[in-house]
Amino acid sequence: MSTGVVPPVGCIGPARLTAGFEDFGRLDLYAHLEVHGDLRPLSADDLIDLAEKIKLTGRGGAGFPFHRKVKAVVESADRQDRAPVVVVNATEGEPPSWKDKMLLTRAPHLILDGAALAAWALEAEEIVIGVADDGVGQSSLEEALAERRMPAPTRIVTVPHRFIAGEGGALVRGINGEAHIPPGIKQRSSESGVNGQPTLLSNAETYSQIAVAARLGPEEYAAVGTKKEPGTVLLTVGGSAAQHMVLECPTGVPLREVLDICGATEGPGILVGGYHGKWITWENAQKAEISRESFAAIGGTLGAGMIIPLGNDTCPLGEASRIVRYLAGESAGQCGPCRLGLPDVANQFQLLTASGSAAAEQAVRNAAGMVRGRGACSHPDGTSRFALTALEVFAEDIKRHRLGEGCGKPVKKLLPIPNELPGGPSIGKLKLDWARCDGHGLCAEVFPELIKLDGNGYPTFPDAPVPIWLESAAKKAILVCPALALHLDKGGNDRDKGKPKPAPRRR
Repeated sequence: MSTGVVPPVGCIGPARLTAGFEDFGRLDLYAHLEVHGDLRPLSADDLIDLAEKIKLTGRGGAGFPFHRKVKAVVESADRQDRAPVVVVNATEGEPPSWKDKMLLTRAPHLILDGAALAAWALEAEEIVIGVADDGVGQSSLEEALAERRMPAPTRIVTVPHRFIAGEGGALVRGINGEAHIPPGIKQRSSESGVNGQPTLLSNAETYSQIAVAARLGPEEYAAVGTKKEPGTVLLTVGGSAAQHMVLECPTGVPLREVLDICGATEGPGILVGGYHGKWITWENAQKAEISRESFAAIGGTLGAGMIIPLGNDTCPLGEASRIVRYLAGESAGQCGPCRLGLPDVANQFQLLTASGSAAAEQAVRNAAGMVRGRGACSHPDGTSRFALTALEVFAEDIKRHRLGEGCGKPVKKLLPIPNELPGGPSIGKLKLDWARCDGHGLCAEVFPELIKLDGNGYPTFPDAPVPIWLESAAKKAILVCPALALHLDKGGNDRDKGKPKPAPRRR
C-alpha cells in the first residue's frame, strides 16, 4: 500500500461511514446530505452525553474516551476563560494505514460534520485540520470546505508525511509553527494546545463517527457492534492478503471473517494495530473478534485498525527487521532512548536475522528493554513492543535461522515503507574496507548509535541507511578512522567505491 492510491473499500454489515459509496463514489455536499441527512448543532453537555452513551473512543490508536476529551476541554476553557480550538488529525503517518485518507478522498463532509459539531458545542475560535503533505485527500477536503459554511474559521495545515509527525503533540507543534516532532515533555492539548489555547484533538475517523451518531442517536448507533464497544470500525488490511482494502465492519465480527474476505491465507503471524502494534499468531487470530477487548485478550491491540498478515512465502524476521530499522530512522532524535536505543534495537535485530543466535535474540530483548518507558514520547515503547512481540510470534523462524543459513525465504517487503527506503531520510549507508581496517575501535567510540565492536574488536553495523539526524556522528566516525577504512555509500556498485574513474577513450 505504498503506491499513493487509496485501496478499494469494502463493508461487512450496514454501511455507515462508507454509506453512499456504491452510488456516488465520492460524496460531494449534495450527495452527502442525500445519504446522511441534515445535521443539527449540539450543546457541550449533549455532545458529551452522546459520546459517553455510544462509548466512543479515539480511532487514532490510543483509544481514549472521546467524551472525557470534550469534558476536559470544556473545563479548561472555563477555567482559563479562553476560547478553545478544534483540531482534526487526518495526517495518518503510519505507512500501512489508509482509513483516514479514504475518508478524506470519499467522505470529507463526514469529517467536517464532526469538527462542526465539536466547534458548535465548544464555541470554538478555530478549526484546524492536519493532513500529510503527500497530497492524498487534501484537494478533496478543500473542495468540501468550499461547498459549505463552517461554524468557525477553518484551515488546513500540512505536515511532513513521517511516522512521528502524526503524533498528537507533534501535530500541535507543527500547527504552532514549530518542528513537527513530539514535545519533549508530556503536555495535554486540552490544557495548552494550538496557540496555547485549550484544544480538542482527535482523529478523523473519530469525528466522522460522532457525526454519524448525532444523526442516528445512541440507540440506533448501538444496534450493531458489541455492548462494550458499539458501532463500526474502519480497518486497513494489507500484507499478504490477496485483496488490500479499507473495510468497515461492526465490532464483534470474527477476525477470521475479515481475513477470509481479503483472501489472507495461514502464515507465520499477523501484525495488528500498526507499527506500534503487536504481532499475533494465526492460531490466536482465529479466536479474536474485532474489538479492543478481544484483541487485548489474545495479546494484540486494535490500535488504529491495521491488519497485516504475512504469508509463508516471505521471511518474517526480515520483514520485521526492515520496520525496526525504519522506526529507528523515524525518531525525533531528541532523547537518549530514541537517539541511542532504537538504532541499537535495529542493529541487534538485523544481527538476529542474519544469525538466529541465542545471544543476538537476548541482545534484542536487552536493547528493547532499555528503551521502554524512558522516552519523551511513545515512539520507543511502540517500537520495542513491535520488536519483542515479533520475537515471540516468530520463535520457530528464529530456530530455523539458528540451525541453518536463514529460513531460505526472500524478504518480499510486504510491510510498506515510504519510498521503499528502510530507515527513513538518509545520508547513505556506512561501508567498511576490510583490507584497510585494523580494528582500532575509534569509530565505535564516537558513533555508538550504530557501530558496535565484535568479539575481536572489529566494527559491526547494520546494512541499512544512516538516518539523517545521525549525519554528524557518522561523518565524525569516518574522520577519526586512522586507516581510512570507513566511508559512506550513497548508491551504486560498492566494489567501485574509492576507485578513480577511467579516462575517456580517444577516438
